[in-house]
Amino acid sequence: MVYITGDTHGDISRFQSTAAKCLKKGDTLIICGDFGFIWDDSKQEQKILKQLGKKKYNICFLDGTHENFDLLNEYEVSEWNGGKVRHIIGNVYHLMRGQIYDIEGIKIFTMGGGESPDIDMRFDNDAWSRDEIPTQIELLDGADNIEKNGCKVDLIITHEPPSKIKGFLMLNSNERIRVTALNAYFEQLGSACEFEKWYFGSMHIDKHISSSHIAVFNNIIEAKTGKIVYR
Repeated sequence: MVYITGDTHGDISRFQSTAAKCLKKGDTLIICGDFGFIWDDSKQEQKILKQLGKKKYNICFLDGTHENFDLLNEYEVSEWNGGKVRHIIGNVYHLMRGQIYDIEGIKIFTMGGGESPDIDMRFDNDAWSRDEIPTQIELLDGADNIEKNGCKVDLIITHEPPSKIKGFLMLNSNERIRVTALNAYFEQLGSACEFEKWYFGSMHIDKHISSSHIAVFNNIIEAKTGKIVYR
């Protein structure tokens, strides 16, 4: 089966939870960005990656906004289940932007990246990477792959949500709503493409906004049904 969870930010406890222990050999767990285990290339980090690569299930992640893109981009690009990936180690894969994968008969469109909410501060501290924002080529490739698939997939998995969903989730927030061109792209994508479920992780909440749009953070969710795997 295919499962979804939110940003892990280098926290190994997500993979040690009761819910994660329910996953079986051959299952796939997809992380909606900010994986966090490819950050400083330390010996400790390499040790953790080896542990994750030996899990009985596949661990697949989208890139988010808090990534070490210099390190991530060093991994060779290959093909896995019909789409481009970076094979990290063992059963760990980076799902690339604008790709469509066929995993257990489920068609899955992915688009990582976004714009950091703390972009101004990170830019001032020389800690911001332009690579966090999808390029025009990546966006066009995504739209082209969707069109080649008859404008229909089972799942859309992104780091950021569509603009209307983001605005709705931030209605009661004191933070200024930063709706980007990527959020607008997703809004158009949702109108042009038929899909069953859309998962995203950047908002750091667990919430079913509708039957189709689901924000995920700590929960592990059955991808096709949207049901939470309880801890």
